[in-house]
Amino acid sequence: MASAKEIRNQIKAIQNTGKITKAMEMVAASKMRKAQDRVLAARAYSEGILRVVGHLMSAHPEYKHPFLVERDEIKKVGVIVITTDKGLCGGLNTNALKKALGLMKKQEVDVEVFTIGRRAGMFMRRIGAPIIGVAENVPDIPELSDIIGLVTLAIEKYIKGDIDAVHLVYSEFVNTMTQTPVTMRLMPCPLPEEEKHGYWDYLYEPEAKEVLEGVLRRYVESLVYHALLENKACEQSARMVAMKAATDNAKDIVKDLSITYNKARQAAITQELAEICAGAAAAG
Repeated sequence: MASAKEIRNQIKAIQNTGKITKAMEMVAASKMRKAQDRVLAARAYSEGILRVVGHLMSAHPEYKHPFLVERDEIKKVGVIVITTDKGLCGGLNTNALKKALGLMKKQEVDVEVFTIGRRAGMFMRRIGAPIIGVAENVPDIPELSDIIGLVTLAIEKYIKGDIDAVHLVYSEFVNTMTQTPVTMRLMPCPLPEEEKHGYWDYLYEPEAKEVLEGVLRRYVESLVYHALLENKACEQSARMVAMKAATDNAKDIVKDLSITYNKARQAAITQELAEICAGAAAAG
């Protein structure tokens, strides 16, 4: 059994660690609420721009934009993978990377990878996947400018025909306790559902085809940006839950060590009493 001093030092070290995890839990909880608000705002924007695309397509059904046309032959596929830059967020990144790896294995053609977040880049380099674009050190309050270079690269490669489809992998925020890794096809764009009711009308310049070109680019960018916001909300939620679990575990360990410490101290006192009694008996 370890000495009482060693156990006391262990208790102090674990208590200090518990204070750190408790502080990290509180910081993550604060950031999570703000991240949730940004996710909700982004969802409304994505739904609105998709509705505009549907209206413009219905106005010119003869126009087939490259972003909306299925290609006859798929020779190469691009996959954009979004993870966090930092760890300490439970199995969030592991689940997303498993989802991405499963998607890549399903493809019967070559795959090129675009990574957002350091964890995705580390994993893809470890398995030897060809990485075409990288975006790392994304702040907790991300801007579109943080990822626009990577998204533009994916769009240009798709337009040129270097890749024939682009998929997106990220973690979707469900609630504080649940974050679900999801995949979606980014290009060709998911077609909007046709609205059977309602009235719409726009005043736009120049003609609808050029407007549709610009709107579709914004739509693709908004999908990736929205996925990044979802992932940020998931990161803070997962980190809050993980740090709370770490804090609770620290308390349990301290409780167990306190019992062990009391036993060790009691054993030491008992031994001292026995030695004193033995010495007194020998002297008498």
